[in-house]
Amino acid sequence: MSGVIIGMSGGVDSAVAAYLLKAAGHEVKGVTLRHFVTEDGQESRCCEISDAEAVCDRLEIPYYVIDCFPEFAAHVTEPFVRDYLSGLTPNPCVACNRHVKWSGLFKAAERFGASYVATGHYARIVKTSAGRYTVQKALHENKDQAYMLYRLTQKQLMRTIMPLGALSKEEVRTIAQKAGIPVADKPDSQEICFVPDGDYADYVAAHASEVTGPGSFVDEDGRVLGIHKGIIHYTVGQRRGLNLPLGYPAYVKEIRPETGEVVIAPEEHLYSREILCRSVNFMSIEGLAPGEELHCQVKIRYHHPGAPATLTPAETGADGDVSIRVLFDEPVRAAAPGQSAVFYDADGCVIGGGIIAKEQPGRVA
Repeated sequence: MSGVIIGMSGGVDSAVAAYLLKAAGHEVKGVTLRHFVTEDGQESRCCEISDAEAVCDRLEIPYYVIDCFPEFAAHVTEPFVRDYLSGLTPNPCVACNRHVKWSGLFKAAERFGASYVATGHYARIVKTSAGRYTVQKALHENKDQAYMLYRLTQKQLMRTIMPLGALSKEEVRTIAQKAGIPVADKPDSQEICFVPDGDYADYVAAHASEVTGPGSFVDEDGRVLGIHKGIIHYTVGQRRGLNLPLGYPAYVKEIRPETGEVVIAPEEHLYSREILCRSVNFMSIEGLAPGEELHCQVKIRYHHPGAPATLTPAETGADGDVSIRVLFDEPVRAAAPGQSAVFYDADGCVIGGGIIAKEQPGRVA
């Protein structure tokens, strides 16, 4: 068979992926990309070396640790801080997958002479009739991770294996238990790896050179409703923690970093009919020609079920940055600037995706 570099996080998913690859006859090497360590010296949940090493020992495959701290800072943590200071809600895992994980795994593949890289993601890779590669939703959608992979390139996809795309989490744990894999019952990580306590605002405040202080809660007409703690504490669609006795359920509709204002509105005002996406990466197609339209399903956040919409090309920047306008059949709730909008075809294959730049209101009754 072929040489495969498998990214080992220390969790059960990557462990079972490695087990399945070896069982299929591949020459497997495990690699942990060490990219983040907490201030008290703890490894992040994406690179728990002791568990990953124990798994590789059990599977009798070689194991290596490769540091990629500068890449993680440049592509993940530093943009994360900048985005929150700019009133955006970023998807750090999306950038990490393309620029840190896959980049690091392919460097390891070149170093060790491997033909492919592999991960424990719940998604499937398919080749279209046009010869392009794309990511398809996992067979069991409750664990599907295709949304987080839309920025991968054709060169990365054509040499990637994802052994778990047709399996459920329960099946993965059963395989691990039967194989005697030491992390078979290890709980899943639920948080962003570099914010283990889930407090994004504290992380931003600790790593930013300057953080804006309290500002005004305002309504859509600009009337001051109260004082907030600082824009880094809020995201579009948020309700909890506002502490505004307005007599009706209030939500964050918009964040204005230039004035330090957080716009508050009732829930029915959170809906958008149209959004603009920048930094679009296409997968299953090369792109859209001027004037071309494409009807598809669009997810505006990881847990969004998706909604039918029409894509049309927008302006392309001088730097080649591609933008797409997304017009939904029906308004969608809380399209947050900074989040990713991912486009899918009828078979659940990723057409492409981009970063939500702004939205146009589309209120519902």
